[in-house]
Amino acid sequence: MLTAIIIDDEPDNVKLLALQLKKYCPEVLLLATCTDSAGGLTAIKEHDPDLLFLDIEMPGMNGFELLEQLGNFSFQVIFVTAYDQFAVKAFKFSALDYLLKPIDAHELKAAVAKATANPKINKQQLQLLQKELSPGAKVLPQKIALPYQNGVVFTDLGNILYCEARDNYTMFYLADGKQHLAAKTLLSVQEILEERNFLRVHRQYLVNLDHIHKYVKGENAYLVMQNQVNIPVARNQKERLAERFGWL
Repeated sequence: MLTAIIIDDEPDNVKLLALQLKKYCPEVLLLATCTDSAGGLTAIKEHDPDLLFLDIEMPGMNGFELLEQLGNFSFQVIFVTAYDQFAVKAFKFSALDYLLKPIDAHELKAAVAKATANPKINKQQLQLLQKELSPGAKVLPQKIALPYQNGVVFTDLGNILYCEARDNYTMFYLADGKQHLAAKTLLSVQEILEERNFLRVHRQYLVNLDHIHKYVKGENAYLVMQNQVNIPVARNQKERLAERFGWL
């Protein structure tokens, strides 16, 4: 049996999560629920749970400040957050677990299973997450690590012309004429690069906007890249392309 506490300043969210735990995670024994940080801090010290479901943005004392008040602790933390997709990338980068509101039952069960397998939080990951979510603190690197079978290849972002989907892999086409096949789906690559001046213009292609040479309009619109390769533009992506450049 895994003991747990929920801390969230929204009472409806607390009630819903408690019901979901009872229905989908019978291995979790809920010891207490709290709708304020101070009460949550007291409950943690009193019950010493195995697992803490913790909201981040709360009045008075946020989730990170609450954990700092505890000093050393041995329980696992699952952050429950309403952050948007951009901020959620920080969670993925830190490898800490999170649930995005509204909570999905399958994701809840997976998070609890992960917490059971890894009963103690990594403090370095917690510090990294807090830094990543701090406003203005994130500095995007100019290189990307492309994973392949034997390791990673570090490539300058400016050297990437475009990326092409290859089933569960992605082919990177570089300005120096080289190609690199990475063990990542194009969707995974898109999540990282679209905040760095890349755009998914077609289900099969992600392009570096700095390397577009020409746009050809028409029913079957396409881009001409600086290496003279034509890249099709899907109908539903024309507007996004126009927004990024302010033309068309």
